Amino acid sequence: METAREESLKIRIHGAPGLPVLIYFPGLHGDWTLVASFRKQPEGKVRFVELTYPRTTVWTLCDYAREVLRLLEVNGISSGWLLGESFGSQVVWAVMNSLTNISNTQSFTPLGIVLAGGFITHPRKWAVRLAWHILANTPKKLLKGSFWIYRMYGRIRYKHARESLAAINDFLARRNEPDRQAILHRLDLIEQADFQSLARAISVPVFYLSGFVDPIVPWASVGPQLKRNCPTFKKRKIIWRADHTVLGSAAKESARVIFGWMLETN
Repeated sequence: METAREESLKIRIHGAPGLPVLIYFPGLHGDWTLVASFRKQPEGKVRFVELTYPRTTVWTLCDYAREVLRLLEVNGISSGWLLGESFGSQVVWAVMNSLTNISNTQSFTPLGIVLAGGFITHPRKWAVRLAWHILANTPKKLLKGSFWIYRMYGRIRYKHARESLAAINDFLARRNEPDRQAILHRLDLIEQADFQSLARAISVPVFYLSGFVDPIVPWASVGPQLKRNCPTFKKRKIIWRADHTVLGSAAKESARVIFGWMLETN
């Protein structure tokens, strides 16, 4: 089932009502294309809810959170786990912040948080700004030429994730100029965001999953950050053969770990 308006947040729901709910918040790329193999893992076990962001250059993280909560309510999702991948972790924290600021009856109850290559605040803000400048100043022809390299690399990266491998063409087809501008805006949001005080105040369990090869959001920096600032931080798992997009490059193992966390805190 899908609910969408043009250039609005999109939602898809897989699985029957009554199953445990896991809500996927994508990273900088902003869509569900690279989570295809992970999506296959919970069939019959989890109600998997996935999002695709609009290509907005004006939304704040609060706007993202408000629209997510609206669509969850419209689709009858009243509770569940929040799975934030990279940039998606910032939307997850914004959702948590919105829920703490709602004075009336809450329409959604978070049961737990999993940060997949995510963070409370990015540990290297200078790297975020550098990434912004590189993306903003890369000529369109060069950027398009890099797609060939990504497609070749994807054959290695997703060799254990057939569904994600099959979705690479769809992923690359979405990478156009409006998409680049939206990603630049999301990088701005990452640079500006700091949810450390919120992390100290939440009551739901928090887990951290990362690939070993992750220069984008180094797990060696995020682990101590979580221990310092998040009293409800429970466990972390580093998957050695995975990279930053751990849900795609190690879908089966990621799913096994996350479902285990969900069950043990049920």
